[in-house]
Amino acid sequence: MSNKAAQSENLWTETPLVYSSHISDIIGCSAYLKLENLQPSQSFKYRGISKFAQQCKDKHGPSVHLMIASGGNAGLAAAVVARVLGVKCTVFLPINVSIDTQQALRKQGAEIVTTGEFYSQTLAALREAVKKDTNAVLVPAYDSPVLWDGHSSMVTEMQRQLPRQPDAIFCSVGGGGLIGGIMQGCKNVGWDGVPVVALETIGSNCFYNAIAINTRNFTSKVPIVPSAEVEDSAPYTVEIVEEHNIAIPHMKSLKSRAASLGASSPAPGVVRMALDRAGGIKCACVPDEMAMRTARLFGDDHKILTELACSTTLTPGYNREFLLRILGPTFSALSLEERKEKCLVFVVCGGVKISFEEMREFEEIVAAAQVQSYWRMHINGEETQVSKQ
Repeated sequence: MSNKAAQSENLWTETPLVYSSHISDIIGCSAYLKLENLQPSQSFKYRGISKFAQQCKDKHGPSVHLMIASGGNAGLAAAVVARVLGVKCTVFLPINVSIDTQQALRKQGAEIVTTGEFYSQTLAALREAVKKDTNAVLVPAYDSPVLWDGHSSMVTEMQRQLPRQPDAIFCSVGGGGLIGGIMQGCKNVGWDGVPVVALETIGSNCFYNAIAINTRNFTSKVPIVPSAEVEDSAPYTVEIVEEHNIAIPHMKSLKSRAASLGASSPAPGVVRMALDRAGGIKCACVPDEMAMRTARLFGDDHKILTELACSTTLTPGYNREFLLRILGPTFSALSLEERKEKCLVFVVCGGVKISFEEMREFEEIVAAAQVQSYWRMHINGEETQVSKQ
């Protein structure tokens, strides 16, 4: 096989879709887990970024220099694929990224530059560096149709792996790369009517805010572009993106431990896709402590460590009341027997930002939060609460 032919093959892994008896028992539906933590870089990001990197090498040759700004997982995906393709890779990281993440990148042969307190500052530094290197290509972490196309392959796999069309797909959202891929994948396989549930942590919910400000806080099915002017007390500033005819929020600060969800603004193309989607998007934000508790429970049940960005996706699987609130009155009205026939998919997006030490810390934080008997959250424009179970 020629080198070019070999490069044209997809580098990602077809991941298992496994039935979860633990979550199925809790929610009363058939729950399936798409195990993206089994990708070569341990997260879904390897799909789209490996596709982008292959195209870069095909276009620019072996001297291409892949450069990316990342909080960790996108950078690791770029580093792994660069090693596979035999090309140079530099990862720009915010200054607060852990030593463990930096070591994981170095083990793959990547060069590292730490700069900026927030991802947006790190990305700005990367853009300046790319201008000075004639072989450099800026690899996007989440905002690229090539990435979304690569990520969409997981839905193509789901269609083959599931016994039938799912009744909902759950995923976490940072900048929007994953959900962009899921929406694209659903379109590819004829699942445009399948509800997609976007989950974020409170304090890193830029996608939730984007949908809210373009739908009058989820009250309008027809997108309405608001003014760029917002109150000073708002947690974000607003930019009007004329290319997509939408408003995009830029978070003033990020106040969640779920670092992989820490994009200060979402990809405009993904927001537009969500607003136009026939089946719509359901959005919810949960407190960090709920994601921490879920990470502990999921680890006990499935023997898999998940970082907070990943366990956020699984929170409805460990709280039936929350699940029913998200899926709405029609789903809630089903009898127990009818609900048993429903099929839900949770995308275990993966990620390397977790350790046993952090899991022990999560346990202490969750224990301290037990003084309240409920979780406070946001679901489709409403602040609400559900009991702790």
